[in-house]
Amino acid sequence: MSANQCPHYAIFFGFSGVAAAMIFSSIGAAYGTAKAGIGIAGMGTFKPELIMKSLIPVVMAGIIAVYGLVISVLIAGALSPHDPYSLFAGFVHLGAGLAVGLSGMAAGYTIGIVGDACVRGYAQQPRLFVTMVLILIFAEVLGLYGLIVALILNTKAESDCSE
Repeated sequence: MSANQCPHYAIFFGFSGVAAAMIFSSIGAAYGTAKAGIGIAGMGTFKPELIMKSLIPVVMAGIIAVYGLVISVLIAGALSPHDPYSLFAGFVHLGAGLAVGLSGMAAGYTIGIVGDACVRGYAQQPRLFVTMVLILIFAEVLGLYGLIVALILNTKAESDCSE
């Protein structure tokens, strides 16, 4: 590759992918945890014996942040101040970070809304527990899809700048 394909600013896009993966997936996990936690707090005043089973949405929201962390560590492992870094690799790493980050934010938002509503419904009707878990699994899969796409993109990022 030529020097035009490996500019000094290319690494900015790789670090932007790291930041996007962590920031957006953490925002989704935080929103999901907060929204589901509000539902648990509201339900816990009436049926405190159901609190432990109602923590499932909070745990699932936390897993979303782990997806972003995994991709961030993988991308950061490819970044080195001493090795050349291509513009292609920078854009691929940015795309991978955005894929896992934005899908994690959507999944966290979904887990929060579903968790809040289902936990409150579970307090009224215990038969809703299985339904709540199934809907939360479908919401979690949104973040898992982003993780899979990001992993595939990360394998495509080659940074060969030898002249």
